[in-house]
Amino acid sequence: MSEEQAKSSGVIPSNEEIIDEITKDLKSSAISAENPEEFVINPGTSQEDLPSKSGNSQKSDIPDWVAGDLDKDEKETSEDDTKESDDIDEEGLRAAELALTDDQKAERKIIAEELKVAGNLAFKDGDYERSIEKYTEGLITCPLQFTQQRSILYCNRSAAKMKLTKYSDAVKDCSKAIELDDKYVKAYIRRAQSYEASDKLDEALADWQKILEFDPSHKDAKVATIRLPPLIEERNEKLKTEMMGKLKDLGNMILKPFGLSTENFKLEQDPESKGYKINFQQ
Repeated sequence: MSEEQAKSSGVIPSNEEIIDEITKDLKSSAISAENPEEFVINPGTSQEDLPSKSGNSQKSDIPDWVAGDLDKDEKETSEDDTKESDDIDEEGLRAAELALTDDQKAERKIIAEELKVAGNLAFKDGDYERSIEKYTEGLITCPLQFTQQRSILYCNRSAAKMKLTKYSDAVKDCSKAIELDDKYVKAYIRRAQSYEASDKLDEALADWQKILEFDPSHKDAKVATIRLPPLIEERNEKLKTEMMGKLKDLGNMILKPFGLSTENFKLEQDPESKGYKINFQQ
């Protein structure tokens, strides 16, 4: 029964009927549980410590500190294959929402909240693929005007992708969450962790520094801003050495016809200016 038929007949449709009508071919996901909002995955919690509701749990070697805990309340503030089903066509959603009334949008917001709870429960079971599916359905259902709820859905979806080591996709979701809420600390944390897991240390450091702007006492951010600079310097030195080696090989190839080699040219650094000069030697 469609929403219009229900209203004309005076019959109040169930949530499943509303979901079927709104999401069309998406599965209905009205899931109830005792105190679902109390579900939190804290750093340091292992997969084995989580109660399982299904026998299809997917284990991951990713450390538990990477994904952290999920947001459940609006008040709470890798070369990866990107699946087309994960992409949200916001332009299409915006066009479709033009025909919706405020009441219909409010109904969809409630349904999106239920889909988020379903995603949280799937995450708790270790079924990360299903949790991604439910968060995606929530993003398709939730009206664009509810930016904070959508931000949480994106951030929670990033946590599931991190568990599956899909770090590039997780970065995209975190960036979208930050776009919707630029003070969303947890999204910055997850993006920093995903960047570091992808060996993008400069980007990770920038996010940790941003977190310290919001919370100067943030322990993990303080540690990261001390830990990452030496790693970045070490990496840069390694890259510089590799580059100089390649340039030396190229130079020798060019100079060989003239009876010369790069050994005839000495590169010296000026201790004051830190610049370099080249001295020719026979």
